[in-house]
Order: sequence, then C-alpha cells, then structure tokens
Amino acid sequence: MNAETAVQNKTILLVDDDEDYLLQTRMQLEAAGFKVVTAGGLGEADAKLAETNPDLVVADLMMEYLDAGFVLCHHVKKRNPKTPVILVTAVTSETGMEFESTTGDERSWIKADAILTKPVRAEQLRREIGRLLQG
Repeated sequence: MNAETAVQNKTILLVDDDEDYLLQTRMQLEAAGFKVVTAGGLGEADAKLAETNPDLVVADLMMEYLDAGFVLCHHVKKRNPKTPVILVTAVTSETGMEFESTTGDERSWIKADAILTKPVRAEQLRREIGRLLQG
C-alpha cells in the first residue's frame, strides 16, 4: 500500500452547522477516498467521537456557540492528543478577529493543528489533511 492510499483510507469527522458545506465537503473528501462521518454541531460531534475514533477532525469554529470549535478541539485532544484537528472558519470576515495555530503558545490554548479561512478550496483542504495525516 503506497502512502497516498494509506492516507485516503482514513476516517475524517467533519463538523459544521452549515448543511450545504457539510454535504459539499463530504462529497469532495469521499471522492478523494476518505471515509467521512459528519456532525451538525458540538453535541452531535461529541456523540460521534464516543462512537468512532476518527483519524482527523475538520470542524467549523462558530456553530451553536461562538467558540464551539475551540471546545470541540479540546474534547478531541483530551480524548486522543495525537488526533489532528483542522478548524475551518469565517470568523475573520464576520468579526475581524484572526486566529492562528503556528506558535506553541497559540496551539496551547487553541488545540487545533491548522486553521483555514472559509471559503476553503477543496485542494487546499486535501493538502492540509494529507500533511497532517502523514506527519
């Protein structure tokens, strides 16, 4: 099995309260060979985490609470610190606030391995997923 096949056979938990984004992103990731489990918010994501052990989590920041994505990141990392988490968010365009997870200090409280700004291009998301799963 080559490295690309090994990455593609992974399970991704995709969490967002935007049903259109969930559907579109799930289809793109499944077309790339990933198994995708979806959740429409923090509560549903916590239930899915109890049922499955995803290889990676992609989550929106602002869902039923403005910080639901941050809370979910903490839950994922508490459960399995090695599970990579990508936050996808439109927070900068909606609030003007910017978040990064490039320094150790930022990662210590954000708990996300990467933060991508919506709209996220499909190839950008796949590249980031590949980087985190192979790293």
